[in-house]
Amino acid sequence: MKREILVSSNPQESWVALREDKRLAEVMFDRPDQNRVLGDIFLGKVEAVLPGIQAAFVDIGTGKAGFLHVSDINIPAESREEHHDDSTGGRNSETESNRPQKSGRPRGRGEGNERAGRGRGRRHLPPIQDHLKKGQTILVQVTKEAISTKGPRLTADISLPGRFLVYMPYASRVGISRKIEDRNQRAKLRKMAQKVLPKKSGGLIVRTVGEEVTPTKLEKEFLRLHERWQKISRDAEALSAPSPVHREATLISGVIRDLFSGKFEALRVDSKQAYEEISDYVKSVDPDLLDRVHLHSGPTSLFDEFGVEEEIQRAFRRNVPLKSGGSLVIEPTEALVSIDVNTGRFTGKGKRDPEQTILKTNLEAAREIAKQLRLRDVGGIIVVDFIDMDMQENRDKVLRELRSHLGRDRARTKAFEVSSLGLVEMTRQRVRPSVFNSLTSICQSCGGIGRVYTPASVVRQIERTLKRAAASKEEKSLVVRVHPEVALRVIEEEPGFLRRLAGRTQLQLRLRDDPLMQLDEFRLLSGPAETDVTEKYAA
Repeated sequence: MKREILVSSNPQESWVALREDKRLAEVMFDRPDQNRVLGDIFLGKVEAVLPGIQAAFVDIGTGKAGFLHVSDINIPAESREEHHDDSTGGRNSETESNRPQKSGRPRGRGEGNERAGRGRGRRHLPPIQDHLKKGQTILVQVTKEAISTKGPRLTADISLPGRFLVYMPYASRVGISRKIEDRNQRAKLRKMAQKVLPKKSGGLIVRTVGEEVTPTKLEKEFLRLHERWQKISRDAEALSAPSPVHREATLISGVIRDLFSGKFEALRVDSKQAYEEISDYVKSVDPDLLDRVHLHSGPTSLFDEFGVEEEIQRAFRRNVPLKSGGSLVIEPTEALVSIDVNTGRFTGKGKRDPEQTILKTNLEAAREIAKQLRLRDVGGIIVVDFIDMDMQENRDKVLRELRSHLGRDRARTKAFEVSSLGLVEMTRQRVRPSVFNSLTSICQSCGGIGRVYTPASVVRQIERTLKRAAASKEEKSLVVRVHPEVALRVIEEEPGFLRRLAGRTQLQLRLRDDPLMQLDEFRLLSGPAETDVTEKYAA
């Protein structure tokens, strides 16, 4: 598979695009006004402790209070029963440790570093009120950006990601990335990490990029991360809560640190300043990759040359066509994202065997769904309605195909068995708002529902509103201002509309079209001064 990274940067925004086999696979962006805090460390103040949900709200000075669950607090081992598991886990997990991890661990702004932090069982945790009190200060790290009305998710289990290691000051074990599957290599890396880690100085995770790391590089990075933690501790003691203590790497720095390796054929940058910064970093950590870093120049912009802008626009569309002629319909809602699979015009070659036609469409849809979830950065609960299949064997094939392609996703995903209704329920890790939500806002015309009232419906709303105005006995003459399409509907379909209503309501009525009005908007203007009285009578 041919893989490359494209970086487009200017003072107003930074974009990073990952391409696989000449197709956009992932896109990330950052702007100064986005106020990203993912991976940042804060000295927070506990605003409230809620025993009912075993959680606390912590003020970190960013506006919305952060959410801290009891499972994310540093609880001494003697106060709880830990559940340990040395299994290597599945392919879909990005967990770096060799123990189970809970959701919501920090992944720097580049979103590429594998999950850090100590795994711990959720059972037998002591009450949160025994460890946190209102007004208490606590050092926390953001593991999930504020999304919609929810504040950021926090953890007190701090982790500091480097290129080859993740350092965890409050942990006590050495973990190896689950994506390093060779047992001998895992054992070798574990011994190397244990040698560089002094007793009672925290825990380490060897990251996927560190598979071929040398002992010297490993020790050098540990010392750098350990020194960084000591500085964070000193800074926190000198600050008053709430205050920021440490900022995570910027988007571009995080991506280069977490992703750029020998698996990528090229890294192309369109900013000379960014190119020099990236070159200096790569030269210091992995000089062999320096010849893969290229500065883009020419009349055509980097993203236009590779068609990235066009692919980003397509990622916002509701309908996604499939090569076979079928399609996906992707509908995001507040609670979940629904995906419907349609055969469209595809009927297959063998009309006598519709099951094979459906299977082919579903298999193609499974591959495309995995790509779209990653490209759109869809998170949370996802429900997929595949086309119904009679044979259990075929249903299993589709599920295996979906899981196989989800395995390429850096975000943690899990697809469950087909339900009794023929639906596949799945989850995908969400640590920040999707690119779609970050780049768009709710439509002021439709209020975010994606639809507006038809001209016929607007006419009926106007009729009911005028009847209310007449019943008030306060109006004598009204001008009804509407969109031209609504006015055309009245003229062509109901030419006696105003005359009929004037007779019933005893009001003097006039209709006026206004192209600046929204399609389903109307205004009532009263008297010679044409005072707007719409809100007084509209439902």
